[in-house]
Amino acid sequence: MIRSALAALATMVVALVPASVPAHAILVRSQPAPRAIVTRPPERVQMWFSERLEPAYASASVWNEAGMQVDARDAKVDAGDPALLSVSTPNLGPGRYTVRYRVLSVDGHVVESSYGFTVRTAAR
Repeated sequence: MIRSALAALATMVVALVPASVPAHAILVRSQPAPRAIVTRPPERVQMWFSERLEPAYASASVWNEAGMQVDARDAKVDAGDPALLSVSTPNLGPGRYTVRYRVLSVDGHVVESSYGFTVRTAAR
């Protein structure tokens, strides 16, 4: 009887202790979206993450098919929305582009990844 009561108590304690889940800044959405095909080039690539980013350690860049960096090299975390990272993309022409990013979330985890999008001319 005492053993079963102790076992029940131990089960309750384990159930009440929160599990340790590592948190990372996950890309929630972006503009343009991954694999998007757009007819109007974006003025900025914007990426929203699942948590606040450390501005001093956040970077983003946009690369063309030839492997040249084509953004304005002005990536920044938005002061009003610390989960938003963006970079200017002036004068993008038709083609495929790769967005590369590296972020450090406030919990200390580094996330580095990339995705692509395509700019096509508008159909006439």
